[in-house]
Amino acid sequence: MKQHRNTKQRQLVLEAVRSRKDHPTADQIYQDLKMIDDKISRATVYRNLNYLAEAGEILHVKVPSADRYDWRLDFHYHLFCTGCEAVSDLPLVYNQKLDQEVTEKTSYVIERHRTVFEGICPACQARKKKGSV
Repeated sequence: MKQHRNTKQRQLVLEAVRSRKDHPTADQIYQDLKMIDDKISRATVYRNLNYLAEAGEILHVKVPSADRYDWRLDFHYHLFCTGCEAVSDLPLVYNQKLDQEVTEKTSYVIERHRTVFEGICPACQARKKKGSV
């Protein structure tokens, strides 16, 4: 297996993800880092996000509008607003029984499941209601 060194850029990308609690896109991380290091390239940010996700140091969250990244590594669910495209953590306990049930029914060895609930967030609901009055 190829050994990867921990570069300054990789550390900057990791710190940028960990500093945000809003599940940023790769482009948001790039914009954040551009203010710190104007020489960093978009390709470097994308490459390091992919590396960090594959290495298990951050979580890659796949949602309809754009891939997002999460500093939380524990098993948890996400909410996606189809109005403003915000992503947030769902305060619901991870259901391990579902993993066991799928294993029993399919003979797969389930490691985890990832679930994203889609809907309209309270802020978008309020804007919509205000606009229709």
